[in-house]
Amino acid sequence: MYWKNNTMNGNSIRCITSVVTILFLACIPGFSDESLKREPPEVESLLDRLDELYESSGTRSTMEIVIVRPRKTRTMELKSWSKGQDKALIIVQSPPRDAGTATLKVGDNLWNYLPKISRTIRVPPSMMMGSWMGSDITNDDIVRDTSYRDDYDYRLTGWSDDPPGWSVELVAKPDLVGLWNRVEFIFSPDTGLPVLARHFDRKDRLSRTMKFENVKTIDSRTVPTLVTIIPEREEGKQSSFEYKDIEFDVEVDDGMFSLSQLERKH
Repeated sequence: MYWKNNTMNGNSIRCITSVVTILFLACIPGFSDESLKREPPEVESLLDRLDELYESSGTRSTMEIVIVRPRKTRTMELKSWSKGQDKALIIVQSPPRDAGTATLKVGDNLWNYLPKISRTIRVPPSMMMGSWMGSDITNDDIVRDTSYRDDYDYRLTGWSDDPPGWSVELVAKPDLVGLWNRVEFIFSPDTGLPVLARHFDRKDRLSRTMKFENVKTIDSRTVPTLVTIIPEREEGKQSSFEYKDIEFDVEVDDGMFSLSQLERKH
């Protein structure tokens, strides 16, 4: 190779530096050709949005839950009302045998109303990891009063190719009480919304995978409207919940979130 002169100009130096940088980054685990085309996200912003994904001053929704088991599939229709993080009321509308069953959350307290025996049962802390309505959703999911940003240590771990997106690892802080030791989220590079989450139990075993799909813009807010939970080590099982209708920042009376409201006929 021959050079016309022995001095490289500034453009040549910048070009060589850029090539070396790209080759260096391409060798780092977690970075792919696709990720090199995009700016890494600000993790704090992703987690703030995740914490507030479906919350508002008043939220009203109708949902469908599908519980798949090896021998049968159950479908339930529900109505729910919530205010911020602290208050929620969920009432089963169908099928008829479950209609009227209701769950009330106030702070970190949870109650279930069972219309067949006309009884309200408070869910004790020891049952928070139990199944909600026979699904793969836990009571702890309903109550969840933790913050992904405040209660976990987090870091961007790189680019994921399957599914494509930015991978963020969250490790529970030592004083956090709960089921998960760590959670791995993958966020869409286009919307900043979660695409996938992997939950690891206190023995650091993969316990379940959550998929976030059917992204829609509702009341100027963009959210996944279908969430599927797939438990590990339980072949043929999964649960999904889909928002059929959801309204944000609507008027919701505080009186909705009381034991008397929980027990009234619906």
